[in-house]
Amino acid sequence: MKLGKMDERWRIHKFGGSSLADAACFRRVAALMLAEEGPRTGVVVSAMGGMTDALLEMVELAERDDAAFQERLEKVGRRYRTAATELLTDEGAASLLEQWESDADDIRDVLKAIALVRSAPQRSYDVVAGYGEIWSARLLAAVLAKASPERGGTWVDARKLVIVSQAELGPTVLWPQSSAHFEDVLGQSFSGIAVVTGFIASDEEGLQTTLGRNGSDFSAAILAALAEADALTIWTDVDGVMSADPRRVPEARVIDRLTYNEAMELAYFGAKVIHPQTLGPVVDRGIPVRIRNSHNPDHPGSLISPESAREAGIKGITAIGGMALVNVEGSGMIGVPGTADRLFAALKREGVSVTLISQASSEHSICIAVPAAVAERAREVIAEAFMAELESGQLQSVDTKEAQSIVAVVGDGMEGTPGIAARFFGTLGRAGINVRAIAQGSSERNISAVVDSDEATRALRAAHSGFYLSSKTLSIGLIGPGVVGSTLLDQIERRAERLKVDFNLDIRVRAIARSSAMLLGDRRVNLETWKTDWEQDAEPLDWERFEEHVNPDHLPHAVIIDCSASDEVAGRYGGWLRRGVHIITPNKKALSGSYAYYKELMEDSRTGSAHYLYETTVGAALPVISTLRDLVDTGDEVRSVEGIFSGTLAYLFNVFDGSVPFSEIVRSAKESGYTEPDPRDDLSGMDVARKLTILARENNMPLEIAELPVENLVPEELQALDVDEFLERLSEIDTAMLERFEAAARDGRKLRYVARLTADGKASVGLEAVNASHPFNNINLTDNIVQFQTARYSANPLVIQGPGAGPEVTAGGVFGDLLRLAKYLSASAWHD
Repeated sequence: MKLGKMDERWRIHKFGGSSLADAACFRRVAALMLAEEGPRTGVVVSAMGGMTDALLEMVELAERDDAAFQERLEKVGRRYRTAATELLTDEGAASLLEQWESDADDIRDVLKAIALVRSAPQRSYDVVAGYGEIWSARLLAAVLAKASPERGGTWVDARKLVIVSQAELGPTVLWPQSSAHFEDVLGQSFSGIAVVTGFIASDEEGLQTTLGRNGSDFSAAILAALAEADALTIWTDVDGVMSADPRRVPEARVIDRLTYNEAMELAYFGAKVIHPQTLGPVVDRGIPVRIRNSHNPDHPGSLISPESAREAGIKGITAIGGMALVNVEGSGMIGVPGTADRLFAALKREGVSVTLISQASSEHSICIAVPAAVAERAREVIAEAFMAELESGQLQSVDTKEAQSIVAVVGDGMEGTPGIAARFFGTLGRAGINVRAIAQGSSERNISAVVDSDEATRALRAAHSGFYLSSKTLSIGLIGPGVVGSTLLDQIERRAERLKVDFNLDIRVRAIARSSAMLLGDRRVNLETWKTDWEQDAEPLDWERFEEHVNPDHLPHAVIIDCSASDEVAGRYGGWLRRGVHIITPNKKALSGSYAYYKELMEDSRTGSAHYLYETTVGAALPVISTLRDLVDTGDEVRSVEGIFSGTLAYLFNVFDGSVPFSEIVRSAKESGYTEPDPRDDLSGMDVARKLTILARENNMPLEIAELPVENLVPEELQALDVDEFLERLSEIDTAMLERFEAAARDGRKLRYVARLTADGKASVGLEAVNASHPFNNINLTDNIVQFQTARYSANPLVIQGPGAGPEVTAGGVFGDLLRLAKYLSASAWHD
């Protein structure tokens, strides 16, 4: 079959040292290249991982006349020999190692000469360091030839291809000469796989030179340009260009597509996957670059091309450490032309590179960021250049601030998109990070902030969570995995994936706690297996560690869901809210405790910009509290609230018809799970009193629960007994209960346990005989019902009725609060 022009185009690949670390890596690389389609493939290789550093160390040892360079060379030889003998036949390995021995003799001669004079010119460093790539290329070519004799592997010395001149900004490719050499070595007649050495090249005089650190990437880009390649793939040990450094930001993810400009910005500001210089040759020719992982070749990686799908916002967040700020300040600069020119001219003469420039519009100061190693020299140079102005007082100071880092957000989509800077600086502010200087180019592709280095990781995590994770990533700690809590976990487990797909809501339960133990998940707790995992991995409860785990720097929002009935846990709400942790709970203890603590919690919520959601404290999933808040907030006058707030008591008095003793109904209800383990918790009326207290406070009434008249259905003589004895003696109340039932029935009424609250602050909780026409007489077995009489709903009160108890209903209400929180946070992020 005759190949078309596009079919004949080269495809260039580059493998770094981590992809060529040992024999297994070479085998993997060979398999990848033999699977590559197309008649012409170029493979640029780095030295085996760590090899270049080992070779440079030999030169340094020789400069000190340290004979240890001999042992280091032998160690390198042993490593290379191990890989070669594992990959090749005896004959193939012998031939390759004979070449290595010849090279080793040459290296020894160079090192001995260096040791003799105790000095190594740059060219000596270049010559010795370049052998690593030569050895990799020979070995990979031999492996390919062994695996596929028909396609083979031809190793090509890049010194015969790439000609450069060393200029002030680094090596410059001499394209006409390099193109001519490429045609001679790898012209139209070549077919197969060419394995080319990276890093090394020749200068105009034909002498060996190098392309600098990360030079193999540059070599690959040069080869792609010379070959007019269809694409360049750079293989490394990560899945692509990441949205942030994954070692510092655990939530970093692969960026699918980005433009040349975005890639160069990220690379310049610290992204290690690609070097800024690498892209130059391919940018000029529009050759797409893909970054892939040789250890995970099924992943598509990141595509870098002239254009990518434009997305509003940013592509990545990155940082440069080891910086210092130099600040020049003084009123003498205001309105004086040439000040900046003098400053930067002085730095240029001393070879000081400036990374960032920030100047106030008042012209009162100029701030620059420079590498920390040259900060003091930069300060001295500037002070010398402006000595006269400093002595006369026109300039007040030239100061340095050490231990600084630059954090940058990058993305073409920032151009023309309002609010990016606000979100960036807002996330840093909310994380408590002080910004010392800022800079943004007119291209709007990059916004940079200078922060203290000890806050750089926190800044990266805060910025990443604020932009990349979206506002809908929730880190959750659940307290009290009892009946309601475990039901909630089941509900979240069933819906989490669908919520992620449909609404980009990422719910992560990262911790579960009981009274004395806790289970922490690295990324999240496995909700399918958490009960089994608890038995194996639970650890003693540590509240401080629990909070730190739920509220890490790299996740945007922390939520504690308290499904316990614990006073101790309720007492911790204030601190959590102040520290920005959102709280969702059906636990009534905090809201119905002292009124002072209730007010304190509301203020803590505002102080910490944290939401406190507690709809399920009254009526489970029924919208009782939200309805009351809507009435109050919209200016309605709430004249009275009355309701049946206990599903258990509703059940007992729905069933009690005089035919069966009340005590037997209570025992049966307990056996069926309709009551608390101790039925007195229901019969005391305190649970209802707590709910009424909460509603009173939501209506701006400073009601204390101790002020409430509460009818306890348990006689005083039965209140101190243990549960079993209480149940045995409960029949003592049957006669009194039957009398109350019969009296109500004679008047056409029914017994209901009712809570009442009026606008003048009168409140009561107790058993009442309700007339037949009252809504409270028409409820299902365990229904809760609440009636609001207001200025708007006066003649026809507003009634809310439905199931007000049960684990599924209550857990569903808590889940509903969680989804409401996600909406609030999403709206807040959009506003920011």
